[in-house]
Amino acid sequence: MNYVECVPNYSEGKDRNKVESIIESIKKYPVDVIDVEMNADHNRSVVTIVGDGESMVDAMFESIKRASELIDLDSHKGEHPRFGATDVVPFVPLLGTTKEYCVELAKRLAVRVGDELGIPVFLYGEAANLPSRKELPDIRSEKFQYEQLKEAISKEEKYAPDFGPKHLGKAGATIIGAREFLIAFNVDFKSEDLKSTKEIAKRTRERSGGLKNVRALGFNLSETKETQVSMNLVNYKDSPVPEIFEHVKREAQSRGLQVSRSELVGMIPLRAVEEIYRFYLMNRDFSENQILEKKLLEIFSKDSIKGYIGELASDKPAPGGGSASGMVGAMGAALVAMVAGLTIGKKGYEDAAGKMKIIQKVGSEAAWQLYNQSDRDTRAYDNLSKSLSLPKDTSAEKEERTRKIQERLKEATRVPYDTGKIAASLLDYLPILIERGNKNAVSDVYCASLFLSSAVYGSMQNVKINLGLIKDQAFAEEYKKKMEELREETRKKTEDIFNNMWK
Repeated sequence: MNYVECVPNYSEGKDRNKVESIIESIKKYPVDVIDVEMNADHNRSVVTIVGDGESMVDAMFESIKRASELIDLDSHKGEHPRFGATDVVPFVPLLGTTKEYCVELAKRLAVRVGDELGIPVFLYGEAANLPSRKELPDIRSEKFQYEQLKEAISKEEKYAPDFGPKHLGKAGATIIGAREFLIAFNVDFKSEDLKSTKEIAKRTRERSGGLKNVRALGFNLSETKETQVSMNLVNYKDSPVPEIFEHVKREAQSRGLQVSRSELVGMIPLRAVEEIYRFYLMNRDFSENQILEKKLLEIFSKDSIKGYIGELASDKPAPGGGSASGMVGAMGAALVAMVAGLTIGKKGYEDAAGKMKIIQKVGSEAAWQLYNQSDRDTRAYDNLSKSLSLPKDTSAEKEERTRKIQERLKEATRVPYDTGKIAASLLDYLPILIERGNKNAVSDVYCASLFLSSAVYGSMQNVKINLGLIKDQAFAEEYKKKMEELREETRKKTEDIFNNMWK
């Protein structure tokens, strides 16, 4: 899986229903919306989404389409500069994904938005086609926004879009690109002195001689009767957040302004938070490995269903069918436990409670056994693959390689057989659940029967293919017999269930 972050900015920060409608269009796809920030003064929402790049392109296209239907730039007013209904869409690489991949995603999305939606698109950041468009402020700024672009887009080549028409509709234009992680960070002052606030922003931003890697603007906050320096920190590693905050605070104090609060818009990397800890507590030896949740996340990420599906869909041979059979069986076992649990304590099912408690326990234990079998199957295949790579230059090496291969072929046969055996053992409980279990959950019992039988038949396919490569005839005959018996046992146990399923 090529994991990416996308942080689209939509030109709507007041109407929650519109923002939620845009977000719902994103949720049609297998990506995760992990943060939504709405700002009424800016009249802007910043949404943070993570997921696989392929799905992200589809989700972003759908959201841009929805935003274009809901947001009219001709009537839009807000403090923040904007070009369009969906103003900016940056792709950010995560977890080993390359920036080149994010550039490819940005360009694919740009083509679709321009061609299919008729919205002009400007590429920026690492995806920029022109050096003059690499930095976002070089494209869109306080002095050059939707209104100015509306006049210039068809008349000046400098403002011709990379994709889409040379004219604007009510949805305006969209800026799409690829970049490294950016932190949106604001500092508010207990003052309505906008002139001083703009001076602080000017002395803070890099392009006017301020701090490196900082973009800053000064705004009024009408709701709180305050002012704000709104910043984008484009390289938090070289320019840490606490140093920037202290700079802004000193500039404010020199003008008699008091900081009321700071604000993070969207997400922040853990490393940036670590720098804040180090700076203010002066704990220079602090390590990210001391953070408990970071260690837990490393464990959880390895075990996530989404991560597993990504691995299964990759071009790697493992995990494969044997591992997937274990995972499918685990879901079947979990459904067995669920239906039993839904029966316990329910009115009309009192006589079945004792039996259901036993089934619930057996199902839960089997679910975790089969889950672990999924991992065991992958490891068995990996071990077999390693033995195929052993040297074979000498007779001794060839003999040792053959021995290892045969040894690991046997293990790669035992594991899927065990998977099938565990899955088949739960089939005995299905008639009891159908007859005595919660009638509202009978469809879940049928699903369990399909999953468990699939786990048996799928894992037996792995047994079958390995038996053809094993030279130990006694072992091969033993497991061939076991395989056929288990397959027939499964057929008999599920025949009546399958026949009754659609009645």
